[in-house]
Amino acid sequence: MQTLALTNFTTTTFTPLPCFPRDGVTTSRRSQPISAVGSGPPRTCRREQITHSMPPEKAEIFKSLESWASENVLPLLKPVEKCWQPIDFLPDPTKPVDEFWGEVRALRDRTNGLPDDYLVVLVGDMITEEALPTYQTMMNITDGIRDETGSSPSPWAVWTRAWTAEENRHGDLLRTYLYLSGRVDMLMIERTVQYLIGAGMDAGLENNPYLGFVYTSFQERATFVSHCNTARLAKESGDPILANICGSIAADEKRHENAYVRITEKFLEVDPNEAMVAIGKMLRKKITMPAHLMYDGQDPDLFEHFAFVAHRIGVYTPDDYANILEFLVGRWRLEKLEGLEGDGRREQEFVCNLGARIRKLQERANERSKKEGFRSLKFSWMLNK
Repeated sequence: MQTLALTNFTTTTFTPLPCFPRDGVTTSRRSQPISAVGSGPPRTCRREQITHSMPPEKAEIFKSLESWASENVLPLLKPVEKCWQPIDFLPDPTKPVDEFWGEVRALRDRTNGLPDDYLVVLVGDMITEEALPTYQTMMNITDGIRDETGSSPSPWAVWTRAWTAEENRHGDLLRTYLYLSGRVDMLMIERTVQYLIGAGMDAGLENNPYLGFVYTSFQERATFVSHCNTARLAKESGDPILANICGSIAADEKRHENAYVRITEKFLEVDPNEAMVAIGKMLRKKITMPAHLMYDGQDPDLFEHFAFVAHRIGVYTPDDYANILEFLVGRWRLEKLEGLEGDGRREQEFVCNLGARIRKLQERANERSKKEGFRSLKFSWMLNK
């Protein structure tokens, strides 16, 4: 899972694009010089903590959609027997020792050609995937869809458990591949994972399934884009097996994206005003990466530095964010949505015009970045290289 926050990346500074509150006033933090040297936990401005914002009567909508979810969402899961498993891509430890070590040496030879910046992004992606317990927790505290017993037969609960099981393979595979490469500091990576799971996430979902499914629609498509790009770069760097790994993960994310986009599409059909308001609300908050509280015990701005490198090598950029927004506006046919009330019409106008605003802001940021120098970054994951 991955979504980089809607940000404005430059070569020496990391400047979030403005939030878009309903009163029309924009806000933004001042640019900070990029440095991987620091102490203390991440310097994050946590959102106002709002909980259970969905009106209680709306829960009946989710109950009424259970048959629809069984027929239209659950089929997007794959049977376990048809899913790839991490061992399909890794050296086989059941082979004779010489053959096993030969496969390990071949893996290490392939990964020797991967640039350090690429490995930084791959590690960041893996750490994000490894924080899966947080994501399942977020879904299970969401009103209307939570798993009340831990093994509920509700299709919403079945989806959450099976989605988690499919996603679990991603971090396992990337972690083992990186470990065998010998190119990264596993101690610092493992500390980062522990810090991240302990920190949780603050995506502003308010226990509200309307907000939650909008968020996951964006997030899963962003992850699909990101893994497609890491696959492309791995192939270009001479590691076709890693390219296949990233491509296989991307295919999973695409199926998951289809599920969440389909659910939000259904909300727009049965409760268009509430759904439109939720889309606008999430975009005013910004779609924030689940791992935005990433920390390794050393760098309080670790997520920002990781996001900067991801942009620099073309894995995930603000243009990708704008493309995702425009894709979903078209997929959900938001410009043609009818039957909206005052707040829904206001959010419809805001969302449908947001892509162009983002691109204009990014053009200005790119112009500023051309005037600034370049500063390299060091990551503990890379032995401070």
